[in-house]
Amino acid sequence: MGENRPFDILNSSLNKSVIIRLKGGTELRGKMTAYDVHMNLVLQDADQLENGEVKRKLGTMLVRGDSVVFLSPA
Repeated sequence: MGENRPFDILNSSLNKSVIIRLKGGTELRGKMTAYDVHMNLVLQDADQLENGEVKRKLGTMLVRGDSVVFLSPA
């Protein structure tokens, strides 16, 4: 079957750089180091992006799963 379930995608993204869009349009990029069953995500070396460019460096952060619109490899 391969990677077609949401948690398979999350598991394959562990310790890799991802881009996450949040409700409200904010985009984050960082290394995803952990997640849980609620799709809460831990990002290290996170940056806030605006038009694909780094707007702000955020460091390590927890992103609530219910605010995530999508997650993509960076």
